[in-house]
Amino acid sequence: MAGYGTDQGFTDWLAGQGLALPIGAPTAAVLRQVGSDYVDAAYEHRLACSHRAGGYQQERAWPRTGHRQGRNDVPDDLIPPAWVNASYRAGYLQATQPGWATGAVDPGRITKREKADVIEREFFGPDVMAAGDAAPGIRADAVVNGLVLPWLCAAGRRSPDTLFRVI
Repeated sequence: MAGYGTDQGFTDWLAGQGLALPIGAPTAAVLRQVGSDYVDAAYEHRLACSHRAGGYQQERAWPRTGHRQGRNDVPDDLIPPAWVNASYRAGYLQATQPGWATGAVDPGRITKREKADVIEREFFGPDVMAAGDAAPGIRADAVVNGLVLPWLCAAGRRSPDTLFRVI
């Protein structure tokens, strides 16, 4: 399985952002793989208005067929550069905070309300744990969310062929 982008692209992206991988970090190929897995897992649920161009056998969420961005048709062979950059960002977060992209939120360990003396804090439940448009229960990053947001389908919008089923 191959992650989005290239090792050189990931290295160039890091340099362009003024970032560097920590000593002992996994290789660029591993981080691209982890970042790509994360972005697809967190956001593919919001791509239901289109389909994987290669069908369900396709390893990644992109390229897609039938996808539109605004009023424009997206080519069936396009992998949005923003999606690639989001996977690079997720890979970088995994390198600097091991487990960020591979860990999940444990619903059994989330506290709704916590009080210590006169200080009281309230937390969100697992159903609203994700920030932005990421799937519930998956950690999110504002930069990753911002990169993929223009490519996501409108909430609740479905492809016409999912509206009717022949039984």
